[in-house]
Amino acid sequence: MKPGPPIPQRRPQRSSLTAKQAVLTLSIALLLSIIAGAIELALDARKMRQEVQSQTQHRLDLIHGTAAEAAFQLNPELATQVVEGLFGDGSVAHVVIRDDFGRSMALREREVAPGSNWLAHALFGDILHYQETLIYDLGAASPTEPVGDIEMSLALDRLARDFMNRSLLIFSLGVFKALAIAGMLVVVFHAFITRPLLQVHGAIIETNPSQPGRWRKPNLAHHGDDELGHLVESLDELLHAFQRGLDQRDQLHQISTIDGLTGIANRRHFDTFLEAAWQRARRSGRPLSVIFLDIDRFKDFNDHYGHVAGDDTLRAIAGALAGVVTRSTDLVARYGGEEFVCVLPDTDLEGARLVAQHIRDAIRALAIPHACSDHTDQVTASLGVASTVPAASGITCEQLLEQADSQLYRAKHQGRDRVAWEV
Repeated sequence: MKPGPPIPQRRPQRSSLTAKQAVLTLSIALLLSIIAGAIELALDARKMRQEVQSQTQHRLDLIHGTAAEAAFQLNPELATQVVEGLFGDGSVAHVVIRDDFGRSMALREREVAPGSNWLAHALFGDILHYQETLIYDLGAASPTEPVGDIEMSLALDRLARDFMNRSLLIFSLGVFKALAIAGMLVVVFHAFITRPLLQVHGAIIETNPSQPGRWRKPNLAHHGDDELGHLVESLDELLHAFQRGLDQRDQLHQISTIDGLTGIANRRHFDTFLEAAWQRARRSGRPLSVIFLDIDRFKDFNDHYGHVAGDDTLRAIAGALAGVVTRSTDLVARYGGEEFVCVLPDTDLEGARLVAQHIRDAIRALAIPHACSDHTDQVTASLGVASTVPAASGITCEQLLEQADSQLYRAKHQGRDRVAWEV
């Protein structure tokens, strides 16, 4: 009997290729965004230094004339207004205006909040302090002359906070852009690479191992001429080669187990089947029966009608046997020449005897003429039946065959065209 298709085994859960690709792509994008963000932050720090210096110098230029006038007039109220104006936005930590004798006319300072780190000192420590000489212009008739100076220090904590806010914004935008680009790459790669690969993988998994040539070949519309398309074509050729190999194996198996003339099992298949049936019957304690059959006066039939008619008769009798012995657990085989044999598992002597009677009647119903028969005018057969319970009898399967063969010759000696069994 040909074994059925294998029962598919439950496969362990595997991680998703799409998930792996997404994680890898996003990880690479995140790493690159961190590197690019660090470079962009360094460039922005340089830009911020230039902006701080430019803005501070611009503020000093704006108040220079007023501060010089306050110093020239020795006007503390005006000097205080200048200092308060510079000190108002919180970016200045110390401002002082002095006259030309070095006396302080207006002073304002505040304590810098703690928390400014080494990075802030490294970036802005050298651009915190500014000092300018105040020059007062007396008009075209008189030369300009210094009337004092102004000194200003920027608040490092404010610069550090502004830098951190800018850095966070720049870094966040960089990461967001990188992840957005990575997300689009994941979608594109999934659509054009990962999904076709998963289609190929799914088609291979769904393929019946006993019929690889009937696999559901995926249609990759956009990959006909690239590596994925070539992969599918190579797989298709490989699976069809496997199919041809399986077909050849089945043909060889059929040739080795099927009788070429009659189409039923041959002697080799019979020997294997009987041994397996004997072992099953011995384990289960069930009976096993054998029927031996021999066509009466078949040599005379061949001599009279010819071998072609003889072969046709062998095929017809094989068909009659197969028409009677129809259980899937039974076996009908050509034993050799004009001899046939039936193996009937789970069948006792009485059941085997009834099967043998039906076989005899089916052969007679063929009504094949036999002019050389000494007991009738048509082809007949003699049958011998033997049955045992292997677990209890103590005999071997070879001895069971000998018993059936002995009953066959007993039937012939009793006049042919009959069934004989041991009582």
